[in-house]
Amino acid sequence: MDCWNFAGNTKSCNIEIEIMNRVVIIGAGESGTGAALLAKAKGYDVFLSEIFNIRESFKAEMKEADIEFEEGAHSLDKILNADLVIKSPGIPYKEDIIQQIIKNGIEVIDEIEFGFRFLKGKVIAISGTNGKTTTTLLTYHILKEAGLDVALAGNVGESLARKLVTRDYDWYVIEVSSYQLDGTTTFKPDIAVLLNITPDHLDRYDYKFELYIDSKFRLLTNMEPAGQYIYYEEDPILSKETPTRHIASTINTISLRGNKVSQAYFDGMEMNFHIGTKSFSIKQEDTTLKGPHNLINTMAAVSSACYAGVSVEAIRAGLRTFKNAPHRLESIAEINNVEFINDSKATNVDSVIYALGSYSNPLIWIVGGVDKGNDYDLIKEQVKEKVKALICLGVDNKKLKDYFSGIVPVIMETQSVKELVRMALKASEEGDVVLLSPACASFDLFKNYIDRGNQFREAVLELKSETENKAS
Repeated sequence: MDCWNFAGNTKSCNIEIEIMNRVVIIGAGESGTGAALLAKAKGYDVFLSEIFNIRESFKAEMKEADIEFEEGAHSLDKILNADLVIKSPGIPYKEDIIQQIIKNGIEVIDEIEFGFRFLKGKVIAISGTNGKTTTTLLTYHILKEAGLDVALAGNVGESLARKLVTRDYDWYVIEVSSYQLDGTTTFKPDIAVLLNITPDHLDRYDYKFELYIDSKFRLLTNMEPAGQYIYYEEDPILSKETPTRHIASTINTISLRGNKVSQAYFDGMEMNFHIGTKSFSIKQEDTTLKGPHNLINTMAAVSSACYAGVSVEAIRAGLRTFKNAPHRLESIAEINNVEFINDSKATNVDSVIYALGSYSNPLIWIVGGVDKGNDYDLIKEQVKEKVKALICLGVDNKKLKDYFSGIVPVIMETQSVKELVRMALKASEEGDVVLLSPACASFDLFKNYIDRGNQFREAVLELKSETENKAS
């Protein structure tokens, strides 16, 4: 069994995959199941171990593939005889089971590293604290609409390993989290994008921001001179750290401040691109994405597509037809000329900065949940300028109410989504925007941010139907 570099013609891995026989996977989410299926397809003796319950659909897939697995326990006798262990990205290296595996001299990698060792196509890898999902989806959409043979994988959609079970692709557009990067050793994108780095997930990194930064920069570790590194130069961390790192690839910058030296920059009117022999401009109104943060995301996606060989005409066409993922500044409906926006994915203050900056209309802002140590000073002036009413959706809203008292004229609270949308409509006037952008995790009232966003969408659409029925 061969291990290929991105060109598909030379071996480049730092281990000899062909001499391995037994592969053990720890964790049975999308990543773990995908890794198990790929390992089985490549002929390995595969065992998967999950300490919690395994989703029924994943169990069915493993049974069909004749993969041995366990749930509710970790059997050391079936784990410590592995030649290679693949862990799910949500499992920290400091977990006892992982430490025992390492102490036994067994290599531990992440699913994305395992998948990379088998692919022959080229990779566009996108990371950053905020905006990476939108940028990944937009890049994939542009390439796909242009007719390229491309797969979407990683931290959005299906795992990279799952994509490789049945076939290889010419291109892979992969959203990569810091957790996934921690478990890579040979992962080498042809095009790498870093959008921003702000404090997040610090509990995973011993509350040391510098460790989280190092994790993000692992994206660039193995890149070669022919590769392209694209980053937002006005991000304070990226602008400081990039010059201090050994980066072998060609460096490209994106600028919102009109820096004409950048390969992509916004001049206040248009996004301008000078990439290779291609020079062209695009207005944001010719895309489907709003807000300054989406200028960054769009410039990153367009730059990546250019380097992938997509024509300017095809890029323009892709930008006009793109639909963003749910729960990311998703316009749900208009009721009495009041627009309801679902930005449930905004689980930190940095994401809310982008959301608030996307609208000039007066806002009814829905916020709250499990606070992750938020510093609301970062959005104080934006909130004071734009928010006419604040509705707290959470179990404990004291911090929010204390901070924004005197800043926002009207502050309300509820734990009911149905009541929430009615409160929002009552507080609004024609032309206002109701913005669910919580700045907090969702686990006090919801399963996750998706559940929160879905309940909000359903409640808005129900209210819209009621309002229209009354009007008729």
